[in-house]
Amino acid sequence: MLRQYELVEFVKSYNPDADEDALNRAYVFAMKAHGTQVRASGETYFSHPLEVAGILTSLHLDVASIITGLLHDTVEDTTVSLDDVRRLFGNDVARLVDGVTKLSKIKLQSKQQSQAENFRKLVLAMSEDIRVLLVKLADRLHNMRTLHHISDSDRRRRIALETLEIYAPLAERVGIHQIKDELVSIAFAELYPDAHASITARLSFLRNAGEDVAGRIVAELKEKLVEAGHKDAEVQGREKTPYSIWRKMQLKNIAFEQLCDIMAFRVVVGSVSECYGVLGLIHSAYAVVPDKFKDYISTPKPNGYRSLHTTVIGPERQRIEIQIRTREMHEVCELGVAAHWAYKQGQKAEGVQYRWLRELLDILEHAQKPEEFLEHTKLELFQDQVFCFTPKGDLYALPRGATPVDFAYAVHSRIGDTCVGAKVNRRLVPLSTRLENGDQLEILTSKNSTPSPTWERFVATGKARARIRRFVRNSQRGEYINLGRAMLQKVFRQEGYDFTEKAAENVLSSFRSDTVDDLYAGIGSGVVSAREVFNTIFPAHKRQDQPPPSLFKHPLDRLRGKKEKKKDKPLPIKGLIPGMAMHFARCCHPLPGDRIVGIVTTGKGVTIHTIDCATLEVFSDMPERWLDVSWDDEAETTGVENRTGRISVSILNEPGSLGGISTIIGKNGGNITNLRIVNRTTEFWDLLLDVEVKDVKHLAGVIAALRAMRCVQSAQRTRGA
Repeated sequence: MLRQYELVEFVKSYNPDADEDALNRAYVFAMKAHGTQVRASGETYFSHPLEVAGILTSLHLDVASIITGLLHDTVEDTTVSLDDVRRLFGNDVARLVDGVTKLSKIKLQSKQQSQAENFRKLVLAMSEDIRVLLVKLADRLHNMRTLHHISDSDRRRRIALETLEIYAPLAERVGIHQIKDELVSIAFAELYPDAHASITARLSFLRNAGEDVAGRIVAELKEKLVEAGHKDAEVQGREKTPYSIWRKMQLKNIAFEQLCDIMAFRVVVGSVSECYGVLGLIHSAYAVVPDKFKDYISTPKPNGYRSLHTTVIGPERQRIEIQIRTREMHEVCELGVAAHWAYKQGQKAEGVQYRWLRELLDILEHAQKPEEFLEHTKLELFQDQVFCFTPKGDLYALPRGATPVDFAYAVHSRIGDTCVGAKVNRRLVPLSTRLENGDQLEILTSKNSTPSPTWERFVATGKARARIRRFVRNSQRGEYINLGRAMLQKVFRQEGYDFTEKAAENVLSSFRSDTVDDLYAGIGSGVVSAREVFNTIFPAHKRQDQPPPSLFKHPLDRLRGKKEKKKDKPLPIKGLIPGMAMHFARCCHPLPGDRIVGIVTTGKGVTIHTIDCATLEVFSDMPERWLDVSWDDEAETTGVENRTGRISVSILNEPGSLGGISTIIGKNGGNITNLRIVNRTTEFWDLLLDVEVKDVKHLAGVIAALRAMRCVQSAQRTRGA
């Protein structure tokens, strides 16, 4: 355990101006606060914050960070309050301690939610000061070093999995590889002990049998560098970690014996120009393995990592990986953001290397549940990166599998919301296209456009998914509210009453609604019927104008007839977003111009059918679900949004028939969205075509054009499959 004077000396060794008095006071304060508390290992509890402070000194952090390491558990585990910390050590330390403190007092419903909530707090704190993350990583590192003292195996595995899934990737993203490597090594041994033991044993065997192959390769590389004039270059060789070897075996589905790059070598030089000079020297001396060169100097990783990577058939015919970097790059690689000392000037997380932090905060703002937030952040943290450029040359790093929609949201949320198309390398592509390294993107936008719910099926980034889900939730609720209000107003008109919101407010408690909008949303989504709400408002009312049951035997009779009052008009169907409050039935494919009817479905809103759809017979004994609707005038006359009509076509089985009908449909303004061959004979093929058209009149024109073709035997609109 570090002694008090040793800790102070370590800090003073790299920061001579450090506040020695503050460090001494924090050491004594933390030791007294934890008192006689002990850890699972039997050591005094104070040994833990002291070790955390020691890890932070190895990163050369400032005095406030070291003090935070000493005090980080005092507020949670002792009688010390945050005000005590603020009074004795200042606002800066108090803010850092508060950011690291666990939320143990909040009663959460599940371990998964607890993990997500704690991560929320961590990221919020990181947005204000990156030092909070560094202290948290040091805290987790020491906990992992003492993990074996925990007797409960399930708890050990949970901690190890959390470390592997959250804290190790965080350490990698801020570039602290020495902490990341140790975290994954301990977690790997706990989670996969057999695999860890097997790989460790094989590495040990290779070391013993190889008689220092790595040393001989280092010596040969050093000799060639000196001959070429690079006398100050440092050459280092190391084995890859058991976890990285296991990961490569899993990803490539290969055995240990098939791995060719278990050894990795590093060349450290003085300048960037020397990096490329050494690269040329190595490539001229040894055979290069194709597709294994990566230039992270010109295009750094999001965490600021810079280096040249190449793989060659090197000395002794060994396939080896070589990394080439400057001493400054090497320091940033080993210490990450700690090497930047940005926090010394009190700066917040800014710049390219911290962009991912701001994206996590954007996800936090738009995620509905903590589990959803954790899901998104995992997507952000664990996937490989692709680098894409704007037309102006700005570089954006995205997860592999990202699409133009992900890129649009990465540039700006507003650009993502109004995205209508994309050009990749000056070529128009679908929004679902997977991006590749080096792609240049131009996003096409329209101020009247909104996110499509279908985008969620293919986006890869958490930010894009969170924004789309938020839009769908808000739009769906808005449409439910508008539909529910219209349905309730319609019932009031039918019964001869003037509608007022005050009347609806009086029955909110009866339907467990907090606001009138909640009540309207319940009606619009089908959870509550408008008639039920009206009857609750006017319990003594009896319907005087309802015809006797014998008059109409089927709900359609009333809709097909003209017996309703003129003032009681059908509800208009506007150009709604598909999949929101109103859905268009696939069994009959209603189009503007068709006579239509709505069926209220619990929790899903209203499904629109044509009035002659065979499916309606299923609802013949449920008149309360029927809703009289009609197309909005604008939607019917201008075609606000194209709808799908289904055509059954019989064509001659001869060359050019299929191409001919697709050409005719296109010339008449239709767009084939699906084609299915129903039946084929020697002479004829029967097809089902789904065609995007504006309305019934447009579809009739397409069918007429098809009938005029010589190769078409018959063509007509059809329902169902």
